[in-house]
Amino acid sequence: MDTVVIVGAGMTKFEKSPRSLRALAGEAVTAALDHAGLDAAVLDAAYVGNGAAGLVTGQEMIRGQVMLRPLGIEGIPIFNIENACASSSSALHLGWQAVAAGMHDVVLCLGAEKLTHEDKSVGMAAIGTAVDIEAQAEMAETLGAGADSAKRSFFMDIYAGLARSYMELSGATKEHFAQVVVKNQHNGARNARAQYGAELSVADVLNSRTIIDPLTLLMCSPISDGAAAVVLMSEREASRQGLGGPRIRASIVVSGNRHDKSDPSAGSGGRAARAAYEQAGLGPEDLDCAEVHDASAPAELIVYEQLGLAPPGGGPELIASGATALDGRLPVNTSGGLLSKGHPIGATGIAQICEATWQLREEAGDRQVDGARVALAQNGGGWLDEDSAAMSVHILTAD
Repeated sequence: MDTVVIVGAGMTKFEKSPRSLRALAGEAVTAALDHAGLDAAVLDAAYVGNGAAGLVTGQEMIRGQVMLRPLGIEGIPIFNIENACASSSSALHLGWQAVAAGMHDVVLCLGAEKLTHEDKSVGMAAIGTAVDIEAQAEMAETLGAGADSAKRSFFMDIYAGLARSYMELSGATKEHFAQVVVKNQHNGARNARAQYGAELSVADVLNSRTIIDPLTLLMCSPISDGAAAVVLMSEREASRQGLGGPRIRASIVVSGNRHDKSDPSAGSGGRAARAAYEQAGLGPEDLDCAEVHDASAPAELIVYEQLGLAPPGGGPELIASGATALDGRLPVNTSGGLLSKGHPIGATGIAQICEATWQLREEAGDRQVDGARVALAQNGGGWLDEDSAAMSVHILTAD
């Protein structure tokens, strides 16, 4: 297989935006092509991730073609990928496969989402469809979702249930969850593309409005709009054109499975991480930074354990130690993560890859990790049988 190189990365600011989905996509794609120093005419194919346009904007079936035609990108294979919050990381995986297999030399991978709507419940309801709909009512009853659940994403009920179980298993407290928010908001304040960013205290987080126990408002990722894109190229073609960028050493996408719920590493996150480490020939000890799917603050601690960054039950100790802070030994969510950067679900996976790319190219500005050579991105999507329905892990290296 050919080695795949990321030669360009671009994204919009994540925010609640009045702009259209195609305008957001256009900005991200143009930025990625400019970063690579390439013209759209060189693209052999495009892979476009989007999760909710059909429910929020009404656009179905040809989303990628609609987004890319205004840029003059047409006449090439354009693939539309919908895989919940892992839509764009799945698009990246398919683009990587095409280049690694020698089918194409240059491909575009794009993720774009518009979740804001004049009716605020529309975006939240769209996110809430990434579950088994027939089992949703039973799940809501099990998780204790009350009459006020229509005012929030159904996933926050899921995350709250996970958080309570994790607290029992690990001894995690609300203060540990608040420490995740403080760290990620600090990082987001150094990212001009982040939706939010501030210097907060643990007390600030704990005193914010309760969404559903134990989650407060600041522990939950916001409704966001935005787009992110990368240009992939075979290493052979990149060398021929004198271009550089990080290599994709591992690209893994798996679906959820039934597993021992007392062991977070037994689920899709742990399985995908183990497969990615094997594919890359690396381990968690080799990582210099990581972007993980912190759709709620407790999720980051659980992911620490799934990725092997902490032993079972060790997530609370890891966050408390400061090891995952920007100046720690393994900074996690240098971008601000979903909690601060924002979470336009179809764009999130590639936005993580953009951050990893900038870190490895030493282009991350005030949030740069000194000497970063190996980066990991973990992105999950949907919910099925108490596991993420889709899970991706990518490992990038600077060499």
